[in-house]
Amino acid sequence: MDRILKEYILGDMIARYYLDEEQHVGLELYPGDMPVPKNPGKRAKLDAMVQIKLAGDIYNGAYAPGNTLRNGESTDRLRYKSQEVIMEGDSQTILTCLWDERGYEVRHSLEWEKGQTWVEMWNELLNESRFPIEVEMISSFSLTGISPYLEGDGHNQVMVHRLMSRWSQEGRLTSQTMEELQLDTSWSREAVRCERFGQVGSLPVNRYFPFLAMEDKKNHVFWGVQLAHGASWQMEIYRVDENIAISGGLSDREFGHWMKTVRPGESFVTPKAIGTVCRTDSVDILTKRLTDAGQKAADEGPDPEQDLPMVFNEYCTTWGCPSHENIRKILESIKEKGFSYFVIDCGWYKEAGVPWDISMGDYHVSRELFPEGLEKTVKAIKEAGLKPGIWFEIENVGKASMAYQMEEHLLHLDGRVLTTTRRRFWDMNDPWVEEYLTERVIGLLKKYGFEYMKIDYNDTIGMGCDGYESIGEGLRKNVEKSYEFLEKVKREIPGIVLENCASGGHRLEPRFMAATSMASFSDAHECEEIPIIAANLHRAILPRQSQIWAVVREQDSLKRIAYSVINTFLGRLCLSGDVTKLDKKQWEVIELGMSFYKKIIPVIKSGQSYRFGPDVASIRHPEGWQAVVRIGEDGEKACVILHTFDGSLSEQIEIPLPPGCPVDVIEVYSDTREEVFVKNNVFRYRPKENRKAVAVLLKRI
Repeated sequence: MDRILKEYILGDMIARYYLDEEQHVGLELYPGDMPVPKNPGKRAKLDAMVQIKLAGDIYNGAYAPGNTLRNGESTDRLRYKSQEVIMEGDSQTILTCLWDERGYEVRHSLEWEKGQTWVEMWNELLNESRFPIEVEMISSFSLTGISPYLEGDGHNQVMVHRLMSRWSQEGRLTSQTMEELQLDTSWSREAVRCERFGQVGSLPVNRYFPFLAMEDKKNHVFWGVQLAHGASWQMEIYRVDENIAISGGLSDREFGHWMKTVRPGESFVTPKAIGTVCRTDSVDILTKRLTDAGQKAADEGPDPEQDLPMVFNEYCTTWGCPSHENIRKILESIKEKGFSYFVIDCGWYKEAGVPWDISMGDYHVSRELFPEGLEKTVKAIKEAGLKPGIWFEIENVGKASMAYQMEEHLLHLDGRVLTTTRRRFWDMNDPWVEEYLTERVIGLLKKYGFEYMKIDYNDTIGMGCDGYESIGEGLRKNVEKSYEFLEKVKREIPGIVLENCASGGHRLEPRFMAATSMASFSDAHECEEIPIIAANLHRAILPRQSQIWAVVREQDSLKRIAYSVINTFLGRLCLSGDVTKLDKKQWEVIELGMSFYKKIIPVIKSGQSYRFGPDVASIRHPEGWQAVVRIGEDGEKACVILHTFDGSLSEQIEIPLPPGCPVDVIEVYSDTREEVFVKNNVFRYRPKENRKAVAVLLKRI
């Protein structure tokens, strides 16, 4: 019989530690306002809160090998040693030590700070034996007891929620029952059932987001976790009996080609996991509790970023061929429009006749595009009242660059230079590479006085590289050095604004987000599906950090321009396109939109989002409608961002406003006069056109 080792009240959550007769420890999170039965009566063994697999130890049986490395001999050998609470100001860390009699110890940390709606979890493995150990898997977190409120196996009552991602289709929510994933128990309650998923490579959002939510539908309880890691990762949903456990962290040997040697006296620390639990009917409330973990880093970012200023990026104006002349013309069109940043995107370094996407790496300013150097262009940007920004792809080199031939400083796989169609990759652990990038990147930023850097990353290393005990460890080490270089940039140039871009939105994980001020939400620059992707991302990152593009064309109708501008109200406004060719009426629509954006900045910066509308079956051919209601943190303002797509239109769209939402309509923005009204806390709008956008400001009067 398992007994409760200890319970801790963590705001509106409770962490309960279990101890079985063999001194294994399990960890359960549950809502503070929903007591859990001390003995829920499930036919289940305790599932350990640290999952680890060492090479040479016995694998779990019951059809586990190839599906999971959980619950083998290495995990079974870990026994309870001690637990203490470390207090530091308003923060407390519950440190639980587990030991293996062979001389290994794992220190499991769960950290919570007063006022937080989440916890952070991670593990540290210490080798105190006389021999090196080879780690094939070690979790960052492992939670058991999902769901303790359901009798038996809880059949048809537990949902699995994941955020899928493809290029320019980021963040689609998928929801499946345990039974749809074939995770219901076997008749004997002995066969392992496991759904192991994640991604392999240096684009952490290149299949799924590092996110998992589990829902007890009957009792309206959600558990959610995000991983803060920019390389290969995995999550697992596991059961053999009437219990369900979830775990995750670095991709293991089977899934991500990762092994790590920890020598005597050494230790290894896993990436952090952010976890939460709450009672709610809405996945949107659950995800806000997770994304709010990024607010502290955003609040501590550069001062100008606290007002969410507007960005102009010339990429969709010049398409990778910026020059002093075309930038001068753009500045004439946009100065005094209210933008804060002007970003020179890719191509400023390219030679005549060579595409921008195969020539990055050398980073010499193009004499053809900037015959008088960048000094004159940067001066023009500043004279127009904007802060200058510039694009780099720091970690990769294009096949037309001289850097592409510097093979001794590039990553290798199987003894050969690791090469994709158009790129190779710097060895970020090579001191020569750090010196080179310090000169070419930080040196250029300092020389010209750039205050903003867009950091792109347009390929993936894949499963890993040579030079370490495993190719997966090589990948991890390389990405760790990328994080370190970002910190060096910020130390060398205090106050610089960093934009996180990776083929648009493929590095939208908590650690890269914490290291940067904002991120490119996607590469869907001119697509009808932009608002769908932008709304999806409210569940993954803070809207205040989600830079959304409005690309305007001279042939665009006023309706299309308003649609594009309203998209940006789901995050940060970034304008691009044919700004030198727009007429007065087109600019009037844009400027009215920018004025509206400024009014809802407090709501974007901090608030609760709710998505309404039918599911979108095809993101490339959307039908129906979508609305996002976002309520500001203080409850004084809210906005409704509504889009219609193709297909038949509803006679009337009705949205039940969430509790606490203001109901007084203050302003409506679109290309035409649109009537909306709120009655009995229901927002109503009669759509008349497909592909139409309307933004509404609500306020408490």
